[in-house]
Amino acid sequence: MGERTLPFTRRSYLKGAAAATASGLLAGCASPSDGGDGGSSGDGATTSNGSGDPTTTDPSYTASLAPVGEVSFDEPPESTFVLFPQYADMAVALGYGDTVNSLFVPEMSGTTMNHYYERLDGVSFDWEGLPDPFGDGIDEEQLYSLDSDVHFLDPAYLVTQDNWSVGDAEDVATNVAPWFGNFYSGTHDQPPEQYRDAYEYYTLWELFGHVADVFGERERAEALREVHDDLVATIEADLPPEEERPTAVRVTYAEGTFYTYHLNKPGYWLADTRPLGAHDAFADEDWSSLWGSVGYETMLDADPDVVLHLWGATPRYEMSSVRERLRNSETGGRLSAVENDRVYASGMRYQGPLMNLFQLEMTAKQLYPDVFGEWPAYEDGQHYPEIPADEQLFDRDRVASIVTDGA
Repeated sequence: MGERTLPFTRRSYLKGAAAATASGLLAGCASPSDGGDGGSSGDGATTSNGSGDPTTTDPSYTASLAPVGEVSFDEPPESTFVLFPQYADMAVALGYGDTVNSLFVPEMSGTTMNHYYERLDGVSFDWEGLPDPFGDGIDEEQLYSLDSDVHFLDPAYLVTQDNWSVGDAEDVATNVAPWFGNFYSGTHDQPPEQYRDAYEYYTLWELFGHVADVFGERERAEALREVHDDLVATIEADLPPEEERPTAVRVTYAEGTFYTYHLNKPGYWLADTRPLGAHDAFADEDWSSLWGSVGYETMLDADPDVVLHLWGATPRYEMSSVRERLRNSETGGRLSAVENDRVYASGMRYQGPLMNLFQLEMTAKQLYPDVFGEWPAYEDGQHYPEIPADEQLFDRDRVASIVTDGA
């Protein structure tokens, strides 16, 4: 299928409003680049006006992403709607954290982000007072009220929510601002049928590059990606042979049930575990949803060496309480990970690029302390631990410089 662009309107931002029909939105295949330089610089081009005097052409630039296609901007957005925090983390990484006007459970997401940013000089995120779009369900009236310049949310995900249709999503794109998000790359799950022909899966860092194009900041994104690629290369070079790697699970524990997630499947939800190559104790399980659930006996049968507790590094869970409940359970207390103090607080699956750097380092130390250095004791509510300089797996100063100066 050939390349297709999807025109939207946004007051002075976007061109081609008349062509944005429902059939145009869904027909054909989008073919966004996933590794090039992305959109134009937005500087415009110089031409003659007929009298010999130079004039500047339209300075608009474009960004593209499946399933929305190509979107044009006249200038970087000043107000950005965010639901899932990976996009807020991307905005911070690109120097545009102050544009974010909403966030999923901001007291959890924002606090967690700042726990990581504490180790990056000059980097922080002001989340207080942001509304949670999920509070009472994503509300169309709220979207009009926020009057954002771009919506960092996948319309294919939006139409799975109550009271949302493809037509509703298109109305918001036309009358307020375009959608720009890709949810199903998180797990490689199937998007709704209406969007499948236009869908494409991206890695976290490919997605970040496309979001960077929205702000005209591809160069900054590529500089951060170099840090990530060096980090992954460092990890992969020192990984033990497969037969010496631990078995592990990623779970969320609640009231005697372990909600289980895979470690090594495709998708950017696993961008902090897949490069570590540990043996997934539930690798052969094919859950009908994005996760499964098991009880104590099943967990004991698997008996992983390491338990990575998803959301454990966020204010949502008290890891001291989780560990105590596991130890005090007749079955849980027999788990090898519990006996050997290898139940660790893990991060968020909704991770952007900065969060991913820290969570990769965290997970490397939790899985392979003999190789990458011990993971320091982590107390509930603390910032990301201070790691001795000679045990850090990526350069904090370099990352902070890219974020704050674009260098």
